[in-house]
Amino acid sequence: MTAPIYDRVALIGLGLIASSMGHAMKKWGLAGSIAGHAKTGATREAALELGFCDEVFATAAEAVKGADLVVLAVPVGAMGAVAAEIGPQLKPGATVTDVGSVKQAVVEAVAPHIPEGVNFVPGHPLAGTEHSGPRSGFPTLFQNRWCLLIPGDARPDAVARLRAVWEGMGANVEEMDAAHHDLVLAVTSHTPHLIAYTMVGVADHLRRVTESEVIKYSAAGFRDFTRIAASDPTMWRDVFLTNKDATLDILGRFTEELFALQRAIRMGDGDQLFDYFTRTRAIRRSIIEAGQDTDAPDFGRAKVAGQ
Repeated sequence: MTAPIYDRVALIGLGLIASSMGHAMKKWGLAGSIAGHAKTGATREAALELGFCDEVFATAAEAVKGADLVVLAVPVGAMGAVAAEIGPQLKPGATVTDVGSVKQAVVEAVAPHIPEGVNFVPGHPLAGTEHSGPRSGFPTLFQNRWCLLIPGDARPDAVARLRAVWEGMGANVEEMDAAHHDLVLAVTSHTPHLIAYTMVGVADHLRRVTESEVIKYSAAGFRDFTRIAASDPTMWRDVFLTNKDATLDILGRFTEELFALQRAIRMGDGDQLFDYFTRTRAIRRSIIEAGQDTDAPDFGRAKVAGQ
């Protein structure tokens, strides 16, 4: 058996991503020991019961003592406060990373609290389900998914070590700067989530429909909207507040496209609709060809074993 990449890992926040990381690190021997912190005693107890943490602590400051890798898996809005708490306890030479969906705001909130001699490498695994909490994690969540790392001023060997952990958990790793990450994610994740929340909200306003036909006769399109809109509300509130500029830019572009389609429908312009749908269909096919989805009709809605 190969030696672990990190002797001691601290997971701060024990929801879906952190619990999946814990399970994956245990399964593939990537960490010698794993410490965890969560606000509630019930969550800490669940982490021990499920076995993805070896020990848990009531405070983040206690959890990070002696850790070679610290993973911040808390809502983006809480990152700064947590970083301020753990900063004085970080081990010299350690690496701090995060799993937030926004990167520029995390850099601005966390970096000032990282002491000299500690490497800060923000990260974002593009993986998840609609489930949350410590019992939602599973070791294969990151298999063939992308993890984006923001190297910044961190030592190259620290970035390479963190990359090795993500690759050990099955992820494909890419590096980019924080601003570019936030623009890309505004297109691929943030704005689609906002649209999904909006569409489900429209159905909710039409309660005479929502309470009967929409629920009973949900076709795949609406089911996918509801799956996306089931994501953690605290996380998504923070995402939109901290990636405001990029999201509003992409949302404006989306609105322009939507107006063009509205006009084509109103004018009966079948050629424009056909050409538009043909172009966008090709994007879906390239996602499947890249191995980031499948054309199986129940993808993303299959119940995870043990959930």
